[in-house]
Amino acid sequence: RGVYRKRDARIEGMTDETIETYYSCTLCQSFAPSHVCMVSPERTGLCGAYNWMDCKASNEINPTGPNQPVEKGQAIDPKLGQWKGVNEFIYKASRGKIDHYNFYSVVHDPMTTCGCCECICVVLPLCNGVMTVNREYDRMTPCGMKFTTLAGTIGGGLSTPGFVGHSKYNICQRKFIVGDGGIKRIVWMPRMLKEEIGERFKKRAEEIGIPDLLDRIADETIGATEEEILPFLQEKKHPALEMEPIL
Repeated sequence: RGVYRKRDARIEGMTDETIETYYSCTLCQSFAPSHVCMVSPERTGLCGAYNWMDCKASNEINPTGPNQPVEKGQAIDPKLGQWKGVNEFIYKASRGKIDHYNFYSVVHDPMTTCGCCECICVVLPLCNGVMTVNREYDRMTPCGMKFTTLAGTIGGGLSTPGFVGHSKYNICQRKFIVGDGGIKRIVWMPRMLKEEIGERFKKRAEEIGIPDLLDRIADETIGATEEEILPFLQEKKHPALEMEPIL
């Protein structure tokens, strides 16, 4: 883990706005034929194994491999994270199945998801927010599905509004679902995930002016349905409840 932390720290100062070239990853197309992962400095690969620098190095070693440079081109929607050059690439790489997606949204045409993502983020309409669940958590979640069911449902290379795969590291990156409100939308996650990302999450929460945000997020000890966790969110005055409707 120490090696990965050093690797991740190298991209902390980079932003999507200052980089014109992103990288594709199509390693998972053997089992998710239409999935095209696009890796930017602030949107790491869904599997957690590839960040922007990893893909850049991979391309330099193997120029014809799965990590191809993609000029992002003209911004179509900077808030949701959509670019003309990226759309053109994913249309070709998905063999015409996907013609666009957004980097920074779970609600509006999110990035395609493969079956090997570390986590899956899902909209919880009653709570006006989202939950995220990691692969290691094998119990029921407030969306009514376990991780395995979620992965089997959306993990074949589909862009499924309301659902998106992502890495654990991505949760604390500044662009995580920022088009929908960012980490202020997270209302539930497993306790094991809270503990694993806790240090980085607290730093990110301090940046947005809500240092105790992690304590306001429910976990399985509070409940496993939206109805069970809503009173807790109301008691803690979770910011998602005061935000504009997510749907």
